[in-house]
Amino acid sequence: MSSNIRYTFLIFKVTILSRFTFLLFAVCVVTSSPLLAMPLEKPQSGLVAHKAIYDVRMVSQKSGSQVVAIKGKMLFEWKPSCEGYITNHSFNLRYDYADNPTLFINSDFSTFESFDGRTLNFSSRRKKDGNTYDELRGVATLDDKGLGKAVFSIPDGLSFEFTSPTIFSTTHTRALIKAAQEGKKFLVKETFDGSDEEGSVEVSALIGKAFEPDPVALAVTPALVDKAATTPIDKRLLDEGWVVRLAFFPQEQKEESVSDYELTMKFHQNGIISDMVIDYPDFTVHQKLIGLQRLPASSCAPGAPKKETEIKP
Repeated sequence: MSSNIRYTFLIFKVTILSRFTFLLFAVCVVTSSPLLAMPLEKPQSGLVAHKAIYDVRMVSQKSGSQVVAIKGKMLFEWKPSCEGYITNHSFNLRYDYADNPTLFINSDFSTFESFDGRTLNFSSRRKKDGNTYDELRGVATLDDKGLGKAVFSIPDGLSFEFTSPTIFSTTHTRALIKAAQEGKKFLVKETFDGSDEEGSVEVSALIGKAFEPDPVALAVTPALVDKAATTPIDKRLLDEGWVVRLAFFPQEQKEESVSDYELTMKFHQNGIISDMVIDYPDFTVHQKLIGLQRLPASSCAPGAPKKETEIKP
């Protein structure tokens, strides 16, 4: 989940900075090191393997903002493989500016997180008007206290030390669900997803009002089940959840208590985000769910071929 969110932001951030000289996600948050001692089930973790498509549009802007319109689509996939959790993001966005030419941004970001939450392989590529302008690839590892290191192979020579307890994206998602189910209202965690060159960020969560499942999610009649399976949004997957507010603090801004950006989302207990509003310094973006499907489970029987593989650094 946090990977989904943060990667969306990074797309927007880099594009905004380019007018002077890019995260969202997901997609897809417990107290320091005890999280790594939490039982981490394999695929049976409560999260649903799924593919989601979002319509992304700017809905408001502040006076003086050079960005006059943003629109496009985001594809997000989350699934367990035989050895860990895989996420894939793909963005296609158009930016219209007041005083500059229209800009088209295409980006892809993938991660593989081991079931024990201690290893993260990550890879991303971003294109501007069809030309690659940014590429990242590497692996991050954590010990049982959440300390460790991220080493990039692209760009060569870049690395980060995790000197305070840190978690990766799927671990973050599961921890947020656990906290909400326990009735907690606040959660602050240091997270890393490999989506930029700036290291880990502090994510502060305010867990708000709970909401009920979509009525179709409770349907058991064959007619309703068949209908749900053939519509663009499979509402059977929209179970109960919470309205959650997240604020993201890069390392250099934590002492100033000034967030880089904040968002409000409808976060379901199976890990799906069905709606999100992201507040940036210059404008606000709405990410609306327009397609949702369950993905088939991986076959991990003895001797079965492993269709999903790790992302090699």
